[in-house]
Amino acid sequence: MPKLWTDTIEAHKQTVRDAALDAAASLVMRRGLSSVTMSEIAQETGIGRATLYKYFPEVQSLLEAWHERQIGRHLAALASIAHGGEPPIERLGMVLRAYAGMAHGRHDGELAEVLHSGGHAVHARGHLTAFVSALIAEGARAGTVRSDVPPQELATFCLAAMSGARDSQSDATVARLVALTIDALGSPD
Repeated sequence: MPKLWTDTIEAHKQTVRDAALDAAASLVMRRGLSSVTMSEIAQETGIGRATLYKYFPEVQSLLEAWHERQIGRHLAALASIAHGGEPPIERLGMVLRAYAGMAHGRHDGELAEVLHSGGHAVHARGHLTAFVSALIAEGARAGTVRSDVPPQELATFCLAAMSGARDSQSDATVARLVALTIDALGSPD
């Protein structure tokens, strides 16, 4: 098969997949998880139900794929911040602020239970912990982050603190939480 034809088919498949993911997420956000059907998702995307079933066996797998895509986008955004040119402690603060903002806008209840139970969420958490840990280690080498606690433990602490942003009621609260966490990471010297 010519390369152009293959690229076109793959692009079409990705477009159909993305449309189904976006439609499912939109319907669930508007109406709730238990009231969305594959037929409604197919209708919302303008594709046939049979085509939709070729991509996803049920609503839950579709939502898990949407969540995996969201996590990938979030990790890419955080990684671009983490690899900026600022000093490590500043990049760490920027990563934590961005992560706190993501946690602040996160879903709760039944949807969160479904989405966060998948292996992709565990894998993403490990990836996130590893690159926050690397930033902390870099900061420790630069003398701006404490070195008396292993970077992995500090990364776990930071991410747990930022997860608390989910329950906060304001951006100011989130900013204070990030500042407090960065202060706790400061070199004890």
